[in-house]
Amino acid sequence: MPKNKGKKRAHNESDAAANKQEATTTSSAEAAPITAEGEMPQKKFYRSRAHCNPLSFNEAFDYPTRPDLFDWTEDHYPEHPTLAQDDTEMSGFNSQSAAIRPDVLDVGCGFGGLTMALSPALPNNTILGLEIRAKVTEYVRLRIVAQRKEHPGQYQNCSVMRTNAMKYLPNFFPKAALEKLFFCFPDPHFKRKNHPRRIVSERLLSEYAFLLKPEVGRLYCITDVKDLHDWHVEKCDAHPLFERLTEEEMEADPCVTLMKTETEEGKKVKREGRFGHDMYYQVYKRVDETLAANKEKVGLGSITAANFFGEGEFGVEVQ
Repeated sequence: MPKNKGKKRAHNESDAAANKQEATTTSSAEAAPITAEGEMPQKKFYRSRAHCNPLSFNEAFDYPTRPDLFDWTEDHYPEHPTLAQDDTEMSGFNSQSAAIRPDVLDVGCGFGGLTMALSPALPNNTILGLEIRAKVTEYVRLRIVAQRKEHPGQYQNCSVMRTNAMKYLPNFFPKAALEKLFFCFPDPHFKRKNHPRRIVSERLLSEYAFLLKPEVGRLYCITDVKDLHDWHVEKCDAHPLFERLTEEEMEADPCVTLMKTETEEGKKVKREGRFGHDMYYQVYKRVDETLAANKEKVGLGSITAANFFGEGEFGVEVQ
């Protein structure tokens, strides 16, 4: 039988060379960024799963041990409008971090539609989008950088950060630091066993109340799922430190219109309407503790800020 070992060896060597060249090409392609810094990113390259479980998300996040140790000007707001003030007023890390800190949070900002829209709508505020998915966060970051490049002097008061908002907000923000909290089209977590994953709950509402400024702070909720909206209303109405705004007060708030028209999910609801084309929303005011302690909320009987946490709830025990 004729032996073709030489040819076979040559064939294998050719395949090995081709594989090596392909690997080199692939490695080069992976090393190159999908979007150049300052260019507008294409959403198709940054698609990700719509939701993840925040309670079992084990990837480590960087966070400060306390809020005053985090400098927001370093990576997020390097050319914030406040920095145009006299340098003597802004000398030192502590004064700088105290002067520049986000006071409007878009929790679960997605692809950043509302975060971007809030920047020109609230020029005197500092907006931060929070997102847990890495690819989506990078898309929003590149989008902001591109807008800053295209419109010099604009969008310097908005940024995005990847974190888990259900765990680390108190590490970044002190008491009464926020004016607005947006929860736009959050994951419904339909199954009853998954309800603790919802971004609005008794425990988290107390945390949000701690972070929002009394009588100034606003909490915005919007969804296209009626059952989830009823959950939001039930939990917020029951909390002694939140008070529902009237229809007239919500109509007078431009941010309500923005969260209905500028979020990607809001546009999708109007376009596709997976759960219908209706959007359900409500806005709540953070009330002052002294007022809440002396006022019984309608339908709550004797529940006040002082006795909201009952025996057996969140470790509360009767002494």
